[in-house]
Amino acid sequence: MSRQVFLYDPPERFVAGTVGLPGRRTFFLQASAAGRVTSVSLEKTQVEALAERIDELLDEVVRRTGGNAPVPAVAPADVHDTAPLDAPVEEEFRVGTMALAWDGEDQRMIVEAQALVELDVDTDEDLAEAEERMLQDEENGPPMLRVRLSGAQARAFAKRALDVVNAGRPPCPLCSLPLDPEGHVCPRQNGYRRGL
Repeated sequence: MSRQVFLYDPPERFVAGTVGLPGRRTFFLQASAAGRVTSVSLEKTQVEALAERIDELLDEVVRRTGGNAPVPAVAPADVHDTAPLDAPVEEEFRVGTMALAWDGEDQRMIVEAQALVELDVDTDEDLAEAEERMLQDEENGPPMLRVRLSGAQARAFAKRALDVVNAGRPPCPLCSLPLDPEGHVCPRQNGYRRGL
């Protein structure tokens, strides 16, 4: 079976969003264009890392081009997107590996999210070899979401993604762990519940 690639070049919309209540949220990347929508689930830490790396890569592009690349320093207000994910949110796959690149010729950020794959191997060497074969197999690899964004779209995505990550449960002022609505057992309080 050949690899399924969900390509958006460019998307009308590419956002990170969640379904569920804080503490029990499921995180998604969602791309849409021409009436089709692709949603892939991932971990909160993956969303945060992706947003931070996008900002870092865009800053590096600006630095290397001496400010001549079409990349804004901050997310433009006209592409700011606060709308919820498009419903229904149907997961195509769970993200395992992500990649970023800058296409200098087309002045586009390329974001790739590849499906999580479980490998049955015996040693770390076998695992590394199997992972490398899988990454090199363009024809038969796992499903992939590939999105090509302008600099402004990429900045807007990164800003929204960080806002979504930070919109969860507030941290405990003592231990920095998330506070639950049902209460919080703080390790800094030696296991006693503390009403905050």
